[in-house]
Parts: sequence; C-alpha cells; structure tokens
Amino acid sequence: MHGPASPGWLLVALCAATGAYCLLRMRSTVEEQRRSAGGEAVMGFGMAAMAVPAAVFSPPAWTWPLYAAVFGAAALRALWSARSSPHHLHHLVGASAMVYMSVVMAASPGHHAGHGTTSGIPLLTGALLLYFTGYVLLAGARLVPVAAGGGAVGWGDRPELANACRLAMGIAMVAMLITL
Repeated sequence: MHGPASPGWLLVALCAATGAYCLLRMRSTVEEQRRSAGGEAVMGFGMAAMAVPAAVFSPPAWTWPLYAAVFGAAALRALWSARSSPHHLHHLVGASAMVYMSVVMAASPGHHAGHGTTSGIPLLTGALLLYFTGYVLLAGARLVPVAAGGGAVGWGDRPELANACRLAMGIAMVAMLITL
C-alpha cells in the first residue's frame, strides 16, 4: 500500500478515477447499476486514500481503525445485499479484505506496509491474492466487446465501463495485497 512513490500515485489515480465513475453510475436509470455503484465508489475512494505514498502523507494511528470501521460497515451492507444479488458477495470479500489490510496496518510498527514492517497472516493474504487474481482474469475476459443495443446510452449505464472499473479495482487490490 505504501511502496515506491510513482506506482503509488498511479494506484491513487486509478482508484480515485474508478470511484468518481462509480459516483456517476449512481445516477443511472438502471436499478442494479445504482445499487452496486455506491459500494464500489466507497471501495475506489478508500483504496485511493490507502494507496497515497508514505513519503507524501504518513497517516496518524487513528486512521487505520477508522478505515476498518468504514469497510466493516461496507462489508455488513454487502452481506445484507447479497441476499438479493450474488454479485454483492464479491463486495463482501473486497470490503473484508480492506478491513484485514487496515487491521494489519494498524498492528504494524510505523503503520506502513512495504517498508520492512510487513505482517499479516500469510495464508489469508495468499487466499485473498488468489481470489483477486482470479477475479481480475475473469473481469478481463468480460471486457470482450458486446453488440451495442439500440439508442443512446448514458455514461452511467455502460456495462463495459462498469466492468473496466471492476477490473481496475481488482488489479489495485492485488497490488495492495502484494505490498502487505
């Protein structure tokens, strides 16, 4: 999460842009787009905040428990929403992974991963890496162009852009887990 500055800034930009697009999707006329866009926006902006290079901003100790609480609430919401849509199970895994990373960062001396202070449970980190790597591969396969439907489609209703955002967040999650 707090590795070298250049890749860190790229990760911040990617996650922030994804979060911004997810906010745009919340204005969609398609109910399922609106339903999942809010949780994805929280993930995008939260991941962007956690990826800010440590050389620029060293967050205070209270930041990590706050992240854990926010993503814990997002995980509970995803668990509740999973009753109606299995897609929310992925949100549950993502939010839980963010809680896990926040707890690890809070427990590590100096509060920065990637600086020789890594900790965490290797088996859990490996399982999350495996899950998100598989997710990235599947999300990449979903980017195969689909035949366009009739009529103009708003920016918030474009499924290929939503899939590209999910792919970007999956890649960012893999990058963040690797530095843990």
